[in-house]
Amino acid sequence: MINSRRRPPPEESAAADLARREDPYNVTQASRIYFLPNLMTAGNLFCGFMAIVECIQARLAESSPSAEYLGATNAEHYKYAVWLIFGAAAFDMLDGRLARMGGRESLFGAEFDSLADIISFGMAPALLMFYLIISPTQGIEWFRHIGWFIGFVYLLCAAIRLARFNVITNPLLYRNKKETSKDFVGLPVPAAAATVASLVLFLLKLAETDRSLKSWALALPFLMLLVAMLMVSTVRYPSGKNLDLQTQTRLRTFILTLIVVGFVVLYKEIAVFAICLAYIFFGLIRQWRRPKTPGPGSPSSAPNSL
Repeated sequence: MINSRRRPPPEESAAADLARREDPYNVTQASRIYFLPNLMTAGNLFCGFMAIVECIQARLAESSPSAEYLGATNAEHYKYAVWLIFGAAAFDMLDGRLARMGGRESLFGAEFDSLADIISFGMAPALLMFYLIISPTQGIEWFRHIGWFIGFVYLLCAAIRLARFNVITNPLLYRNKKETSKDFVGLPVPAAAATVASLVLFLLKLAETDRSLKSWALALPFLMLLVAMLMVSTVRYPSGKNLDLQTQTRLRTFILTLIVVGFVVLYKEIAVFAICLAYIFFGLIRQWRRPKTPGPGSPSSAPNSL
């Protein structure tokens, strides 16, 4: 007699398959490559790579006898790099939203996203910082000696920030509960890169109008260090993950948003930099005004959420 193997009912097979897919540490699930989210991440990586290429070409244009390289001046190459960083930020926002909307998150996607971010929001802004923001500023000699150091500090803090983010959002820490906080711990790396990129636009705009930076140029290294340190701080920043097509708002907030958008369209070089600074100092002020949490011995104390 041939013993036939008993097959589980279809309901049990479906439930087991769902459990395997929902387990982030299932080998198949962890290594899944979902097309649309990872395509957005690849776009992020491409923009970051091209931003680095534009930074290098800007330096070649500076040393060229014609003050151009491939038909563009150094200022134009820097502007291309800035818009590529903004493009990378747009791709970075889309990949996370597409993954969450479709329930297609995987550990592979998270790691791939971080590797792309270190190029787009770590290396590219560090080169902008070294090439344009600090080293050449107003011919101050000691800026040229510390420019490379501040650029490296920024890159180091960005790498640490991304590694910490992967650790504290790891599903292993939330096996029996869902992460509920919508705040980022530390300044998000895309926001830090946007601050650097918008500062480049602002400096290039000043150079076009022949306005001097000497009155506040000494503040630039400290601003860049502040941005770097905030990435690895515990200051909380709103993430905007709870915003979607069904989000409701007050009429006053809606009108204020339209005014800000109009200001960005009309005065983009100044407005984008102002918005980035406002976001940075909003987190600092909110942290300063946040009530102190009870001590570990207090019955009301609880672990901090992400």
